[in-house]
Amino acid sequence: MFDIGFWELSLIAIIALMVFGPEKLPSAARTAGLWIGRARRFVSTMKQDIDREIHLQDIQESIKQSEQNVHQFIEDSTTSVNDLNKSINLDPTPPDTKTESR
Repeated sequence: MFDIGFWELSLIAIIALMVFGPEKLPSAARTAGLWIGRARRFVSTMKQDIDREIHLQDIQESIKQSEQNVHQFIEDSTTSVNDLNKSINLDPTPPDTKTESR
């Protein structure tokens, strides 16, 4: 992650030993470990929340698109049915009276 090698880690350990002393170094390392663990859990939780929100937004957009497709299909079907009704010429006179008048 930070690309720290062996010599860099050794230098950090020596400086920490000189700053905290041999008595306080284990408790300082434990405290630092706890804080790092909390920070990692916080970052992990935030990533999960963001991923969940993005997924929810994608689902909402998909539902909205599906609704638009359904409405478009209904409009197209209604238009087609209306066009079919217009193209069919229904004669108001019954078929029996047509044959009788001849």
